[in-house]
Amino acid sequence: MARRVAVANNKGGVGKTTTTVRLAEALAKAGRRVLVVDLDPQGNASRRLGWAFTPEAPQLTISEAIQADQDGVAAQVIQPIGWDAEYASRIALCPARLELENRMAEAGVAGAWRRLAKALDGADGHFDYTLIDCPPSLFHLTQLAMAAADRVLVVTEPEYDSVEAAVRVRDFIAERARDLANPDLQLVGVIINAMQNLASHTDQRDSVRNIFGGLVWEPIVRHRSLLVDADGDELPLTEVRGEKATEVRGAYELLAQQFVKAMPA
Repeated sequence: MARRVAVANNKGGVGKTTTTVRLAEALAKAGRRVLVVDLDPQGNASRRLGWAFTPEAPQLTISEAIQADQDGVAAQVIQPIGWDAEYASRIALCPARLELENRMAEAGVAGAWRRLAKALDGADGHFDYTLIDCPPSLFHLTQLAMAAADRVLVVTEPEYDSVEAAVRVRDFIAERARDLANPDLQLVGVIINAMQNLASHTDQRDSVRNIFGGLVWEPIVRHRSLLVDADGDELPLTEVRGEKATEVRGAYELLAQQFVKAMPA
């Protein structure tokens, strides 16, 4: 079975989806087989990986897999990504659309928080890693991810609100993992994203390091417009050109090495 990692923060806009996509890319470049589960109804991870919904021949998504409440049913929604890169064949996707929000209504159904775990059981065994891109909340969809995951990876910007939200994720794991029948769930790491040359960012970077200690992964990802452009244009980083392109690719490759060290497949 793949090692499953939920990528989370209780605040939006901190770079969870970018981190999920770029870690998947770096891991695939290193020869690992990666399944990305898009668990955010915005579907940004799906789009950035080059996936598009086809109304005339509608594809199944992770929403239908969760709704089915059956062991291994996620195998029916796993699809290739749309990038034109050699390593792209080692990345697969369980895509999401806005319809995923309907699963929130099932939060009160007995055992519903286990539906993603059931859907993935037997479906992701041929992957090395399953990365679950969570929405910016700690409610039902994120709880589905945490119930299915082996570990949680937090992404935060060096901003006060983002750091506070990261602390809420840490505390939720400590206090509620047992309620999700996943008492061994742990925070595996913290990635600082979108660092800029600002005094406030330096202060908050130091705060993250003080709060999370050795869980903070290096390197810190700096804010680069080319990364924003690559996300917007649905491009792998190998197709990005620019003065800082090598730096950005190198940062995620180093983070992927830290990921494998922390989560050996």
